Amino acid sequence: MATNKTEEQQQQSQAGRHQEVGHKSLLQSDALYQYILETSVYPREPEPMKELRKITAKHPWNLMTTSADEGQFLNMLLKLINAKNTMEIGVYTGYSLLATALALPDDGKILAMDINRENYELGLPVIQKAGVAHKIDFKEGPAMPVLDELVQDVKFFTNPNHPFFLFFFCLILNGKIEWQEKNRGSFDFIFVDADKDNYLNYHKRLIELVKVGGLIGYDNTLWNGSVVAPPDAPLRKYVRYYRDFVLELNKALAVDPRIEICMLPVGDGITLCRRLK
Repeated sequence: MATNKTEEQQQQSQAGRHQEVGHKSLLQSDALYQYILETSVYPREPEPMKELRKITAKHPWNLMTTSADEGQFLNMLLKLINAKNTMEIGVYTGYSLLATALALPDDGKILAMDINRENYELGLPVIQKAGVAHKIDFKEGPAMPVLDELVQDVKFFTNPNHPFFLFFFCLILNGKIEWQEKNRGSFDFIFVDADKDNYLNYHKRLIELVKVGGLIGYDNTLWNGSVVAPPDAPLRKYVRYYRDFVLELNKALAVDPRIEICMLPVGDGITLCRRLK
């Protein structure tokens, strides 16, 4: 004979459903998350983003996509800080990339990196139709070599063809004047949603590339809520594998004197880092 579920069993059942259905939200109620989406997000979602979200939903790896509420948040944030030169590490089908591109001015730029061009090209027709593809410089492959090149790349403060170039070059060699760095401190905003085991390695480089006062956004910093799960908690294999890396990142960001941080329970958790010095 069937019996009524206890309140604790109902809560556990609800939590289980939420983990599957609302995986990109940390709210305890799917109904509440759905209310946010239907009241605030979906009615204001630009048509290109809506189209790309529906395309991505059919992809077998759709768990990797940025949630619609987080896309809305990023879009508004970029407008608030008047971002123009940005970077994105981890693109997937490009939902967050599109949110960024729509927020930037017409001459804005996004350096976008992902190891899988095929996924990016799934969303590219939508991005092109939205008229923002010209803002995106997509590079396929690991981000680390690109970041190392950006950090090391410098430019002279003057044109090599200038008649006094050799004179200034000699001053540089003698330490009388310094050369101008080309990429360091040049990015207004950087969004990272990629391999969690490299987040700290990325941070070591990105802190040099974002401008003072600029923002770095690290996605998934609450990692499906697993950051507060007990060691013996039943977790999916990939969640358990990356949890320690996320915890390590969170600890490092919390004590980094070069930044001030704000951890938000949007999507799967996003930590904003504002460079101070």
